[in-house]
Amino acid sequence: MRIDLHTHSRASDGTQSPADLVLAARAAGLDVVALTDHDTTAGWDEAATTARDAGIALVRGTEVSARARGVSVHLLSYLQDPDHATLADELARARASRVDRARSIVERLARDVPITWQDVLDQARDAVVVGRPHIADALVARGVVPDRDAAFAHLLASDGPYHVDHYAPEAPAAVAAIRASGGVPVFAHPAADGRGRVVPDRVFDELADAGLAGLEVGHRDHSAAQRERLLVIAERLGLLVTGSSDYHGTGKANRLGENLTDPQVLAEIVRQGTTEVVGA
Repeated sequence: MRIDLHTHSRASDGTQSPADLVLAARAAGLDVVALTDHDTTAGWDEAATTARDAGIALVRGTEVSARARGVSVHLLSYLQDPDHATLADELARARASRVDRARSIVERLARDVPITWQDVLDQARDAVVVGRPHIADALVARGVVPDRDAAFAHLLASDGPYHVDHYAPEAPAAVAAIRASGGVPVFAHPAADGRGRVVPDRVFDELADAGLAGLEVGHRDHSAAQRERLLVIAERLGLLVTGSSDYHGTGKANRLGENLTDPQVLAEIVRQGTTEVVGA
């Protein structure tokens, strides 16, 4: 069974509709795919309808923005109740903050390069969460940079001259909110140091104490040494180990199924979660 537990649709910063993403997952030979858009569940219904028709199992989830000791981190929440107020309120606050942040970044960029807020909205289209990837796409469309990677290498870098922070809850509180909503929290790409600072080891202990269920170890942004380190941490803390693509369509080089999750791990996630896997 081929299981990919981390993908994004156009509801956040992917380039495909939720339906097209599910169809792409089936075409890639996946048996199970998780839709985990940033800070939103807006793509769930469309993806679920397509999954039932296409004969592929869908795990509904969200990639939740958080902070841990000053470091920006992401937590994958699987199979939560989307209407539970604790998590839903945090996601709504994060989405609103992302829009404010994006506007501020565009205002700063516009002093030096040709870009407008309308350029960004044209790229975001029906996205519920407007963020830096849409600004990157606007910069590409304007001919300022050749691709998203080039935009994030300088103009949109976290330590770059145009950076603006956005609201995100502290990671232990986010883990608790995910658990309160019946979700299963997994730390996404926790050792991806190419993206910026990563958390010190003591954060894993803090999050495990708060209810963290697992670590996303299999990820293209983790080196072999980083994967080994994370496996040791997961074993020490009794955490599940997942592998995923972090697929964004044409927005990134990541490809569906390039890292996979063991079926027994998925079974445990399902056991701990509240909502059902669609089409299972």
